[in-house]
Amino acid sequence: MAMASSVKVVLGSIAFAIFWILAVFPAVPFLPIGRTAGSLLGAMLMVVFRVLTPDQAYAAIDLPILGLLFGTMVVSIYLERADMFKYLGKLLLWKSQGAKDLICRVCLISAISSALFTNDTSCVVLTEFVLKVARQHNLPPHPFLLALASSANIGSAATPIGNPQNLVIAVQSNIPFGKFVVGIFPAMLVGVCVNALLLLCMYWKLLSIQKDVEDATGDVVAEEDVSSHRFSPATLSHCASFNSEELNSRLEARSVLVSPVVETLRNRVPSTEAEIKRVSSTGAFESARSSSASKTEEKNDVASQKKEETVAPKRTPSKEKLRDTCTTSEALEGKETMTTKWRRMLWKSGVYLVTIGMLIALLMGLNMSWCAITAALALVVLDFKDARPSLEKVSYSLLIFFCGMFITVDGFNKTGIPSALWDFMEPHAKIDHVGGIAVLAVTILLLSNVASNVPTVLLLGGRVAASAALISVADEKKAWLLLAWVSTVAGNLSLLGSAANLIVCEQARQAPHLAYNLSFWSHLKFGVPSTIIVTAIGLTLIR
Repeated sequence: MAMASSVKVVLGSIAFAIFWILAVFPAVPFLPIGRTAGSLLGAMLMVVFRVLTPDQAYAAIDLPILGLLFGTMVVSIYLERADMFKYLGKLLLWKSQGAKDLICRVCLISAISSALFTNDTSCVVLTEFVLKVARQHNLPPHPFLLALASSANIGSAATPIGNPQNLVIAVQSNIPFGKFVVGIFPAMLVGVCVNALLLLCMYWKLLSIQKDVEDATGDVVAEEDVSSHRFSPATLSHCASFNSEELNSRLEARSVLVSPVVETLRNRVPSTEAEIKRVSSTGAFESARSSSASKTEEKNDVASQKKEETVAPKRTPSKEKLRDTCTTSEALEGKETMTTKWRRMLWKSGVYLVTIGMLIALLMGLNMSWCAITAALALVVLDFKDARPSLEKVSYSLLIFFCGMFITVDGFNKTGIPSALWDFMEPHAKIDHVGGIAVLAVTILLLSNVASNVPTVLLLGGRVAASAALISVADEKKAWLLLAWVSTVAGNLSLLGSAANLIVCEQARQAPHLAYNLSFWSHLKFGVPSTIIVTAIGLTLIR
């Protein structure tokens, strides 16, 4: 592709630079508007600078990718409601054999859940649980958080629905779901094992010595705590504020009920004092009447005993009726709870069957976008209630970010700069020999950490595939799979390389009573060797 005019090249580069700065550093001091608004700003500048026409900007938005992303997010939300992650948490703790066994389980479960529910979702739900498990067993949280984040990135490479860049590759390459999984799954499986082995080697001494000071106050984790995790952090804060308001209202109600009692007690104090004075002043008169009073008291006692004897048989039937009503109400409540449990179990089974059906349809090679949307709507209908609470958990900001990114990247492609750079790199990045694969992998690795993995895929995907297609059709498929593998594992290089890393870091830092700060340098110390070794081993296994 020839270079555009110098004006378009300069203006398009400025628009893309603004998008890149806000995508990589969303809280820059001079324009702290975030990633989503930054992508829209970059798209708007591409149109305003006339790098793209409005029609070209709308055409750049890839609706199949957005549909697939929306469908998988909705399915993940309903799977979370069906306690899928609660069962994964139980599997994590089932017959655990110590710290080293536990860290291997974290790697395996994180990888599997990320391949099926996306890496970001798995990290959102599992971070606090893994942190609590480490605290409960009096273990350092650092290796377990690294295991969760790194294995989530590696595991998400195995399927087209594991992460956003794989969604883009699967739609643009038209590789069937099954062939995509078969091509990358061996690399993913070996990569997760190697990653766990590296964690054990680097933190063997730390995992062998339990901490005494930092984790002494760790709370015991109940099994129900895993189900308390929610897909959207905003839902948690909303629930917390609601509970505090409810608690305040209950305290106010209790104060209203107690205040009349206090007032009556206060009013009784002077009256009792007056009675005492009156009794003391009339003591002589009362002593003279003591004999007659004693006789009347004896008569009153006899009468009261007779009244009690007559009233007692009358009260017995009313007590029996009250007991009968209590037992019937308890029986009804028991039946209602049993009915609710069976309905819950039936609904959860339906959610799992719909999800399995979606995976079967994807493996059969049906349209991935419409398979995900159909499964999402089937779960909405199966729930048989207002879907707004569940749909509110969908990350619409991510969908909007993708729209702006599609337009911005397409505008940058129109400038001709990516084509010129690729023309320079292409002779050295042929995938028909080892040196070319190494050059291509290093280029993708660096670009994924500098420009983020999804823009890297959008910029390089078509060019890498077209270059490989000149060799053979099999090499074209291999080029797409190499791009998916390297761009995904590249997220483990640094803390800023993947959204999953940042999610784990922020969730751990904000966890109530269990806060832990995973620093940039502590992640980099493990991320660099892990990324290089896992990427290199995976390149030899992708076919």
